[in-house]
Amino acid sequence: MTDLYLIRHGQSKANMTPVVGGMQGDAGLTDVGREQARLLEERLRAERFRADALYTSTLPRARQTADFVARALDLPAVGDDGLQELRPGEADGLSLTDWRAAYPPVRFGPHEDAFEPFSPGGESWATFLARTGAVLSHLITRHEGERVVAVTHGGVVEASFSLALGLGATAVRVTFAPANTGITHWHQHTATGDRAWTLVGFNDASHLG
Repeated sequence: MTDLYLIRHGQSKANMTPVVGGMQGDAGLTDVGREQARLLEERLRAERFRADALYTSTLPRARQTADFVARALDLPAVGDDGLQELRPGEADGLSLTDWRAAYPPVRFGPHEDAFEPFSPGGESWATFLARTGAVLSHLITRHEGERVVAVTHGGVVEASFSLALGLGATAVRVTFAPANTGITHWHQHTATGDRAWTLVGFNDASHLG
């Protein structure tokens, strides 16, 4: 039995500007985001939360959030590029307005083409699902029987549902809007020889009041 906890990063400058926040456009957390992460750390300490491993996306907004989590768990935060948000390609750092103007027609929305890249050199929803599904499966396999925490992004939390439910990229897409520093808890166990997923908790941000 394995427990996987996915924590979305705190409020970021890219969220608020808003800009396309790949490695170039990600300027880290806002002051609000740092306070959210501090409240998360306080909560984890109060609950005496324990884990066997801690991973983080290598994007600055996630790394900065993971610093708070690492202190609470007394664990090093291991960077993993596979936990990054969808990679935007050459649109990285553009405002959303400029992105829409530079790369029409915009297909990244409710009626998106799952195989259309966000911009040249970027990922599509299909390639993003393949990458995140692989990294989440790898973490669960590596830490079978343990509790593993990953500080990541809203898109990765969303992708975890596609993985658990066996949905492909062309399935009707449902968005979940996880809160900043919200915790999603998956439990995986083996039943009759197959791995089964149980959603224990979603979007738990009670520490934000």
